[in-house]
Amino acid sequence: MIFGMWDGVIFHLGPIPVDHLVVTQWAIVAVMATIAFMATRNMQMVPRGLQNVVEMIVTFTYDFFTQVMDKEHTAKKYAPLLSTFFLFIILSNYSGLIPGAASIEGFQPPTSNWNVTVALAIITLFTVHFAGFFENGLHYFGHFVSPNPLFLPLNLLEEIAHPLSLTVRLFGNIFGEEMIIAYLLFMAPFFIPTALMGLSVMLGAIQAIVFTLLSASYIAASTSAGH
Repeated sequence: MIFGMWDGVIFHLGPIPVDHLVVTQWAIVAVMATIAFMATRNMQMVPRGLQNVVEMIVTFTYDFFTQVMDKEHTAKKYAPLLSTFFLFIILSNYSGLIPGAASIEGFQPPTSNWNVTVALAIITLFTVHFAGFFENGLHYFGHFVSPNPLFLPLNLLEEIAHPLSLTVRLFGNIFGEEMIIAYLLFMAPFFIPTALMGLSVMLGAIQAIVFTLLSASYIAASTSAGH
């Protein structure tokens, strides 16, 4: 069934409908929380097993965001949020690759729905301005009228464009990919799947990296806006 023709409501919490997108996101959060708990419940000075894997991920993301932001203390503050973004987005993108998921009527990865991507973009928007104000105080607001007050409308438009770009880029790519895969699987179900799976894995990782990288660059720009 084409996306949007089925409301996907599974159950209700009082008057609030809970659809498959929400349930999928809960499952992703539960997986991430379980891995984090299992990796940290008995930490050792010499890491091994799951602790070692998680520490490698933390170290890699911390070093990566330090290079992007050019400020170690800024990267240290916001790397946990950005790393969580990356893991949540990539797991959401890959949820459509779970065996049997494509056969579920109306199922779609959370990031192929604009409601999810706009929520992530809004979190980024608030984080950007919080980081800018926290690092620079009232001087942060000076960048809205830089290089002179006549640029205020353009600067405000730029601030609106950032979350809009994040929303549309992630939603458009994942939704488009899912639509193409759905039609190709319908036309050639025995020949296309393997190649499409490899393409989906690559695109899912790329989109997670792009969203996280842009978010990091926006935060870095806001923390240096007052200087």
